[in-house]
Amino acid sequence: MLAALYYLLMLLLGFAWYKFGQNLIQKESRGESDQSTKGLVGPVGLLVTSALAIYLSFALVRSLVQGEVSCIGKGCKVHVYTLATNAGDYWANMFYIAWMVFCLNYAVYVTVKIWYRQ
Repeated sequence: MLAALYYLLMLLLGFAWYKFGQNLIQKESRGESDQSTKGLVGPVGLLVTSALAIYLSFALVRSLVQGEVSCIGKGCKVHVYTLATNAGDYWANMFYIAWMVFCLNYAVYVTVKIWYRQ
């Protein structure tokens, strides 16, 4: 039951992130006080976010191919979950990594879309 609640909250947070980005995209390029609409991240943040998204994408693909993923969190950095022995923990960490990849890539998409609107 706790796992279902965790996945539901993650999906709701992802939906809220999506709606927030869509609201930013649909805003006018200039606000009421004649200031331009800003993206989710700035130029340096875009580079950092892109680098982190690429790293996590590589980690996601590597984990899928190898069938093992390192534990994500402060207390378990040394532990490795394998698909054969810890399937539930493996897929929970894979879901979290995939969720992070989606959110970071969406932040980059929204920022670039705002910067290059006409």
